[in-house]
Order: sequence, then structure tokens, then C-alpha cells
Amino acid sequence: MNAGESAYGLWILVILNSAVFIFFAFSFIKPRTQTDWRSLGAFSAFVVALFVEMYGFPLTIYFLAGWLASRYPDLDPFSHDSGHLLHTLLGLGGDPHLNPLHIASNIIIVLGFFMLASAWRVLHQAQRKGGLATTGWYARCRHPQYAALILIMFGFLLQWPTLLTVIMFPILVVVYVRLARREEREALKTFGDEYRVYMARTPGFLPQFVHGGVTRSRRE
Repeated sequence: MNAGESAYGLWILVILNSAVFIFFAFSFIKPRTQTDWRSLGAFSAFVVALFVEMYGFPLTIYFLAGWLASRYPDLDPFSHDSGHLLHTLLGLGGDPHLNPLHIASNIIIVLGFFMLASAWRVLHQAQRKGGLATTGWYARCRHPQYAALILIMFGFLLQWPTLLTVIMFPILVVVYVRLARREEREALKTFGDEYRVYMARTPGFLPQFVHGGVTRSRRE
């Protein structure tokens, strides 16, 4: 696509990209409970808002068009490359898809989905046995699935920040923290002291990579 060509109004790309990432999240989360559906719904709202501005209607660019034009007179704000706002604001040259921020964002997104998939397998196995998930990513943090979703959203922000997603991100973090606290209350009712011990040795969202071993799950 040429630098001066509009990159927006591509609603088919909005639908396709949103559907792909929401499907990935759905296949990894495999929602069963109301909490699972809320988690997936919050992530889906973020993804749709992101791709609407990336390919559909550039609301953020319209808001910033005057300021961008005054500060970067040679810039075509409605080209796809200019939509990479961090690339523009930091004065990074060359193809924005090859700059360190974009590469880092891709790595973070892939790691987030890997973490999401790995954590779900552990949780699914524990649920089938009626036990507590304490291995794999659950040995490193209590809520790896929520941590993974937050990581994926952060990766998208590095790649294509918009006013709406920047506002949504901290709100969704709070939503995930509240969902996690609700799950913890339910786990305390179900597993009692076993979960209290697990909470005492395992951080909530930031994974620990050095730990002194993991207690195997047992059926209550």
C-alpha cells in the first residue's frame, strides 16, 4: 500500500482480524462458566475496538490530525504506516512493521497466547480430576489466564495504541482482577486450607520463575 493511500474503510479486514483473534482466545479459554464468558467478552471488546481503528475508522487519528499535521508537516496521517503512532511519535525511521516496538509487540502477543493455551490445559486437567491447578503456569502465578490476556492486550497497545484501547486497558485490568478475586473466594470455599497455602506461596498475576516446589493437587 502506498504511503499516501488511505488504509481505512476496510471493514472486511476488521471482521476477519477480530474473528481470528477472538476465535483463538475462545479456543484457549473454552468458556464454561459465567466468569469465563465475561473474561472472553472483555477481551473481545478490546480486540474489536483495536481493529475498528486499525482498518475501519481511525477515530484517534481524526482527533490528533491537527496536532500531527503541525508537528509532522510531511506526514500523511491517514496512511497505514502513520497509524503506528508510537513509531511516529518516537521518530523511528523505516518500515514501522520492522521497528523494535512492533517486533516486541508480536513476541509479547505470541507469548501471551502460548501462556493462555498452556494454562488452560493445566486447568482443564485439574477440573476433570476435581482438584486444584497448581502445576505448569499455575505453579508460577495463580491467574495465568488473566495474566496472559493482559499481556496480549499490552502487546497490541505497543503495536497500535488508540485513545479507546488506552482507556479500555486499565479498565479491563481492573475487570480481570475482580474476576480473579471472585474465583479465589470460590476456590477458598471449595479447597479451604489447600488453597490458602497455595495463595501464600504463589503470586497472583506476575509469574515467579524460581520457587521451592509445588504441592500436587488432591481431591477434596
